[in-house]
Amino acid sequence: MNLPTDPPSQDSGPPDRPGTPGPGGSAPAASTPGAQAPRALVIDDESSIRLALRRFLTRDGWFVDEGFDGRSGLEKLIPPSGPAPAYDIVICDLRMPGLGGVELHEYLRRARPELLDRFIVATGDAVSAEAAEFVQRTACPVLQKPFDLADLRALVRRVSGIGSGGERSGTAP
Repeated sequence: MNLPTDPPSQDSGPPDRPGTPGPGGSAPAASTPGAQAPRALVIDDESSIRLALRRFLTRDGWFVDEGFDGRSGLEKLIPPSGPAPAYDIVICDLRMPGLGGVELHEYLRRARPELLDRFIVATGDAVSAEAAEFVQRTACPVLQKPFDLADLRALVRRVSGIGSGGERSGTAP
């Protein structure tokens, strides 16, 4: 596998639009005063998928950051400066132009291996040989597109150990 050797680009992504996250790609989640909302990173080149996942997770009490492609997601996971955010889950599209989910997973394996057990692969192509080999090799949980909200909720809870409203069950890291 050939990984890009240049550092992540400094492109901040598409321009802001009303009703969407600002330059940081974050949407505040409803949370109990004094409690810190669990944090998710959603990386997908399809804005409709990011929007659907952000809305769903935010309603479930999550703080959501977004990456519009693999490079922008990598910048959030391994920032060029400053501390890396603590994410309770990362939902990443498997196939994106440029840096895809497979390559992003490889970067994390090297630089932030503690996130690998919280890395969920989203794909509409689970039957391809490449996707099947990746899932088998990494044992990453798969969110099959189009996704069912009940399945999404169950997967997020299982991987993160966090239930509805942000309470930790004590089963995840």
